[in-house]
Amino acid sequence: MLVVSACLVGVNCKYNGGNNDNEKVKEFLKDKEYIIICPEQLGGLTTPRKPSEINCLDGRDVLCGNGKVISCESVDVTENFVNGANESLKIAQMFNCDKALLKEGSPSCGCNLIYDGTFSGKKIPGKGVTSALFIENNIEVFSEKEL
Repeated sequence: MLVVSACLVGVNCKYNGGNNDNEKVKEFLKDKEYIIICPEQLGGLTTPRKPSEINCLDGRDVLCGNGKVISCESVDVTENFVNGANESLKIAQMFNCDKALLKEGSPSCGCNLIYDGTFSGKKIPGKGVTSALFIENNIEVFSEKEL
């Protein structure tokens, strides 16, 4: 069983109220069992919501308490991101998921790249909060860019 970022299959849960509907993802999932998640909604954030970025190296640091997730209006949304990651993990474990297909670049779901915390559009190597928690719990993560 696979857990998948809901935005990748057309659910309007992205920060701006839209989605990241991806035909390549849908084709990949065609013959697979999967469950969808949006960690940010599971963490209690609204859709739409203000964009947020990690202000430290990556999601691993956030989980250890060594960094925060901050909105573009300087609001600390770390608790929402950590809670969403924990709820996502519960769902993945409930369905015995051992792999996760997550949205690259997201502060929750980024697998290889995240935004650098300056809201300048620059991406850096790193993991989102949910991605980092999944890896810590032996769930293999990969992004739509790796299909």
